[in-house]
Amino acid sequence: MNKLTYISLLFFSLCSVMFSTTSCNNEETYADKKKKEKNAIKNFISKNDIVGSINVISESQFYAQDSITDTAKNEYVLFDDDGIYMQIVSRGGGKNFVEMSKEFADSTVNKSVLCRFMEYNIETGDTTLLNNVPNYSYSVDKMLVNYTHRGRSYTASFTEGMMLKYYSSNVVPTGWLKPLDFVRLSRDVDDIAKVRIIVPHTSGTATASSYVYPYFYELSYQLGR
Repeated sequence: MNKLTYISLLFFSLCSVMFSTTSCNNEETYADKKKKEKNAIKNFISKNDIVGSINVISESQFYAQDSITDTAKNEYVLFDDDGIYMQIVSRGGGKNFVEMSKEFADSTVNKSVLCRFMEYNIETGDTTLLNNVPNYSYSVDKMLVNYTHRGRSYTASFTEGMMLKYYSSNVVPTGWLKPLDFVRLSRDVDDIAKVRIIVPHTSGTATASSYVYPYFYELSYQLGR
């Protein structure tokens, strides 16, 4: 191998290593994405054009005030176990799942629940889905909720609606199930439960989990038939 060929090969090798290193350095890691998500939620809480500046309260304060949030103060409770923020706009009438389970010997309840919602991607600033426009009741989403009193656990699946069609999945995000411990379900359209929640990717849809996106939801629950 002559000297010129050796120098050329060495130069090519160095360039390949530099290119590989640069590409790796530019690749966003999961830790980077989680940091972006955390900052996006923090900024949304501080200032946003949807619900305004949010006043975060602790779980202990939330339970001390009878598991409600003061909407006049724009309060949202932060749940430490999953990082979900929730505001109860209206508790709703009827009964919650705990109360309904007492009517059954096996302490298991299966109910159809109607949902109207607005989904907003906090990181990108886009409203991705909504069906809570007045007079658009035909577009209501439906999910079948199974509640087991032992362990107070929920499982649910979408049976029809926009979430099912858009995400091509019947899996209900766990973030949607979180409020069910605190709201009551009624068939009366004038007495339905309504919440606002900030859902981190770990409690969101498969898309949220894949891209590490946090979502804001305005969400109502009505007992189906």
